[in-house]
Amino acid sequence: MIDGLPDGLTARHPTVEDHPRVLAVLETWWGGLKGEAGALERALLLPRLYFQHFTTTSYVVEHRDGQLAAFLVGFMSQSEPDTAYVHFVGVDPALHGRGIGQALYGAFFELARAHGRRVVRCVTSPENTASQAFHTRLGFTASMPVDDYDGPGLTRVAFTRVLELA
Repeated sequence: MIDGLPDGLTARHPTVEDHPRVLAVLETWWGGLKGEAGALERALLLPRLYFQHFTTTSYVVEHRDGQLAAFLVGFMSQSEPDTAYVHFVGVDPALHGRGIGQALYGAFFELARAHGRRVVRCVTSPENTASQAFHTRLGFTASMPVDDYDGPGLTRVAFTRVLELA
């Protein structure tokens, strides 16, 4: 399903049973970024509905023993017919630098192309400099921070990548 994953890892589309598993790793994987407020913010950004209604455009990556290694929640925009959106992505920090995030995005880019999409968008917080660097390496263009993007006081850096033709 996803090319380029390290040996011992497999990918599949998520199910509703994956929702609590993903929520359980957020605090550890994000290393307490932005403290208790950041933990609540991350949990609120991943309601159960993503694991019910966007499963065919999202992925989970697991070890052979079923332990969660990574995930990507994405969808095709309903209002912008040429756009796909990566809503949330995470990789176990113990696995950083092994190409898992790049493989997840690569699979999502192929899915977006298959749905006729030419633009992929996503956001991250200004404090998440590692995410900003990662997206830049993947060829995304970053905006200046956008105040109140996700609500009052929730500033985000918006990213855009134009997909090359297949």
